[in-house]
Amino acid sequence: MEALTLYHGTNCQFTDIDLSKSRPRRDFGSGFYTTTLYEQAVQWAKNLYVRYGGSGQFVREYRFVPVADLKILVFNSMNKGWLEFIKENRTHGGLAHRYDVVRGAVANDNTMRTIALYVSGIYTAEMALEQMRFFKANDQISFHTQKALSCLQFAKEVHV
Repeated sequence: MEALTLYHGTNCQFTDIDLSKSRPRRDFGSGFYTTTLYEQAVQWAKNLYVRYGGSGQFVREYRFVPVADLKILVFNSMNKGWLEFIKENRTHGGLAHRYDVVRGAVANDNTMRTIALYVSGIYTAEMALEQMRFFKANDQISFHTQKALSCLQFAKEVHV
């Protein structure tokens, strides 16, 4: 994976990233979630603030410079492997894998219902993928270990 500029939308200000504060049952497991899309991070910040309150709506910008020995998993499309990975993490909670970094499509408002139906067993993988082929998915890059977090360089924070 190449160096990237990443954004994290949040409802609170912080200095250090604390993986223990990750919400459970996330797409790629407990971790620190970012995106390459500034506007998506803004939306995440707004959603968190509406749901949970907080001290405001903030977007933090980072530079990710990976090191050679990071265990990175990349999903290049919404496929059966991506679906299964999300199902495993959402079903078991916590961290159901051993990757430092995971990159792939985000299960956003457009795909959330379909993924929920798949996770609950109502849809097969084929049915879910057929439903989602019409959606353009945004991306997410999640960090799951201190080693991965050490590759993030804080650039700035914007109050949105």
